[in-house]
Amino acid sequence: MILGFIGTGKIASSVITGICKSNLKYKKIIISPRNKQIAKSLKKKFKKIVIAKDNQQIVDESTWVFLSITPTVGEKIIKDLKFKSSQTIVSFISTITLSQLKKAIKVKAKIVRAIPLPPISLKKGPVPICPPNSKVKAFFNHLGTTVEIKNEKSSINFWSTSGMMAPFYEMQRVMSDWLVKKGVKRNNAQKYITSLFLALSEDAVIHSKENLRELVKESQTPKGLNEQGVNELTKAGFYKSLEKTLNSIYKRLDK
Repeated sequence: MILGFIGTGKIASSVITGICKSNLKYKKIIISPRNKQIAKSLKKKFKKIVIAKDNQQIVDESTWVFLSITPTVGEKIIKDLKFKSSQTIVSFISTITLSQLKKAIKVKAKIVRAIPLPPISLKKGPVPICPPNSKVKAFFNHLGTTVEIKNEKSSINFWSTSGMMAPFYEMQRVMSDWLVKKGVKRNNAQKYITSLFLALSEDAVIHSKENLRELVKESQTPKGLNEQGVNELTKAGFYKSLEKTLNSIYKRLDK
């Protein structure tokens, strides 16, 4: 199997890194020359990487084609590429629907939308895919945890929550900077905060079959620090603002 990536941004780089660190069997990975710095870095790290001269070469030579470009670029270039009906096409593009992809791609290839996130480079994290596809599911299960979604309308919910990745990191940055202002060395501050969030996330995953409300409850004691933290953020509208932002992102995606 030959894998081709159109686009070499953060997500493509993360997925490629995860693939190269996994036990997936493939002949080579052909990548876009669009971001020369990332492309050269990947080729230097992994021996099965080939940098294509253009996007059509990627389509011509690949069994599976991954579309890892912005919606604006996608709308501009996909319609001009000549795909094959025998190919599997996996799109990481957030706002281009399956029907729009089918119209632009023209041939009756297997098309699946997927939502990988940067931790896929560590072979961790969920990868929602739509529509369900056994081969694509098996592929991404080597790189994380595949979540199959039958209804594309429902997949918008997952795309929306993926927009919380940068806010998650921003919260850690704010807390780390606060420690630094209090005199803690930055290395120690960031090591503590990131380790804290990692431990909390792993604990949440272990309890993910339960209502997360229980974790919120169990992490507090009467008149304790965590009770104060959640109460003050609630009164400040932090969590309502979070929900409002999710609704705003959803509205943007639900065209």
